[in-house]
Amino acid sequence: MTKATGLTPPAIEVQDLTKKYGQHAILEGVNLQVKAGEVYALTGPNGAGKTTLIRTMTGLAFPTGGSVRVMGVDVHREGGRARSYLGAVVEAPAKFYPQFTGTQNLQMHANLASMSPDTPKIGRDRIREVLALLELTRMGDRRVAEYSLGQRQRLGVASAMLADPKVLILDEPTSGLDPLGIGLIHRIVTSLASNGCAVILSTHHLREIATYAHTVGILTGGRMVDTVDLRQRHAAYRFRVEDPVGAVASLERLPFVRRATTRSPYAVVHLGRDGGVPEVLSHLASQGIRVFEATPDHFDLYEYYRERVEQP
Repeated sequence: MTKATGLTPPAIEVQDLTKKYGQHAILEGVNLQVKAGEVYALTGPNGAGKTTLIRTMTGLAFPTGGSVRVMGVDVHREGGRARSYLGAVVEAPAKFYPQFTGTQNLQMHANLASMSPDTPKIGRDRIREVLALLELTRMGDRRVAEYSLGQRQRLGVASAMLADPKVLILDEPTSGLDPLGIGLIHRIVTSLASNGCAVILSTHHLREIATYAHTVGILTGGRMVDTVDLRQRHAAYRFRVEDPVGAVASLERLPFVRRATTRSPYAVVHLGRDGGVPEVLSHLASQGIRVFEATPDHFDLYEYYRERVEQP
């Protein structure tokens, strides 16, 4: 189970979630937590249970066991209140009325959201704002029937953002998008997180998500088999040294070194916030250990994922 750090409670928390259809378990004991300002990427092979998990987190499906809380509110016991904090696109592309324009469809979404007493009224200015953010202003007055797949995808994200949610859940938000559209969604997700929104998205685009996600959950066979904290992975460096074993033994004693391992001829070092490469180089020099090379140890999320999923 992923543990939230510090005193800040999670924006969304899934505890021991199980979902069965008859005797067939789709989800088994799934746990995850996402704090405000974090981007959590959910990945796994087809049939792993990702969409079922998302449907359950958004209240569209009821669990057989366990719970989901959004901002401390149980999604399945206090659905209306929980959904006032939540924006979501489930099983993209989102469904719209093709005979109406994008603006009209968003207005209908706004009217439905505003029916909740916990959601402020959403005006036309906000609709224009989200259309502009998703670069759909020129399409706003055109019927959705005329939209491309990528434009419908972006309109779905716009609808999920309308009520300025505390938690945003997106199911494959970049499916069907061209590279510019993918980059746009990435920028929007990053901006939302930097403003305190907790974002969960399912994706197969691992090398892209690795550039901005904070955490990746790997779901396979209905179980969360691994949770990868990318912030720690990005702080790793490898040092080609004459004595990797001795270098690791020496570096492990330093307070700013979280972890050190050997990968001959390298010592791979995971650094904390209060230390960096110059401090490592200075320390190794003081111990008489020669360093021939120092480079970032780039974490390949795709290769790591493949290893985890292919394990018997």
